[in-house]
Amino acid sequence: MPTYIILGKYTQKGIENIKDSKKRREDAQKFAESLGGKSKAFYYTLGRYDFVSIAEFPNNEAMMKQALRQGSKGSASTETLVAIPAEEVAEVIKELP
Repeated sequence: MPTYIILGKYTQKGIENIKDSKKRREDAQKFAESLGGKSKAFYYTLGRYDFVSIAEFPNNEAMMKQALRQGSKGSASTETLVAIPAEEVAEVIKELP
């Protein structure tokens, strides 16, 4: 199953309602599970981003549904990266001319 790294920043609305962050995270996890996905890890961070999440979803469409649903709530903005295992990239590199 593809792995995704989600980098997040709280919006003003998210900061104003920071005490609801645990509830929002649990809601996001339940919705991810309904799409066949799952959260592998979640970290609060210091610096450019406020949190980082590592998740698995069956495909990009399911990940997109999760991202759009969460984004529409207005508490955070995110940047999603597709994580490709080093072993898979090594195989691709072997095939290069």
